Amino acid sequence: MKQSNAIAAAALASLVGLGLSSVTTSAIAEDGKMEKCYGVVKAGKNDCQTATSACAGTSTEDGQRDAWLLVPEGSCDRLVGGTTSAPS
Repeated sequence: MKQSNAIAAAALASLVGLGLSSVTTSAIAEDGKMEKCYGVVKAGKNDCQTATSACAGTSTEDGQRDAWLLVPEGSCDRLVGGTTSAPS
């Protein structure tokens, strides 16, 4: 398995764990342990709203630039196409 695939798998596994907790995504992002990673989500797998859709799971294409996933801090820069900056 390529290193980027392993990182993505670890990020997705952590997201599943977070989904089971009662902590909100904004609280997690604020504590510095997680960050929003734009441009790496698969179609229909985004964590929250985008500029073009109103809720999670509604991104329309792979790698949609305004769709994001919550990933462990520091891992977004390692993902191909990943950025922590929202597109303008």
